[in-house]
Amino acid sequence: MADSLKIKVTIAGRVYPIKVNSVNEEEGMRKAANHINDLVAKFEQNYAVSDKQDVLAMCALQFASLIEINAINKDQDISEATKKMNTLCALIDEHLEK
Repeated sequence: MADSLKIKVTIAGRVYPIKVNSVNEEEGMRKAANHINDLVAKFEQNYAVSDKQDVLAMCALQFASLIEINAINKDQDISEATKKMNTLCALIDEHLEK
């Protein structure tokens, strides 16, 4: 899509105009805004917060920590896969030498 599409999303009761370049990007933005609003509601119900900025900071921390945890897990998965591949290669080499 050559032209960008202007959409509006509501986050924590405020409307934000955003430009997106595709329908998929629009869907992603709207889903992200819904996730944020759900988390805002959860934090407001479970914690005594008087300021939306505090709630949004907690949301940002929640999402950022998920990204970091996933990156750590991915690195660990890659490391484990590499070790297994090296073990398999060693077994294959050993078998071929016989």
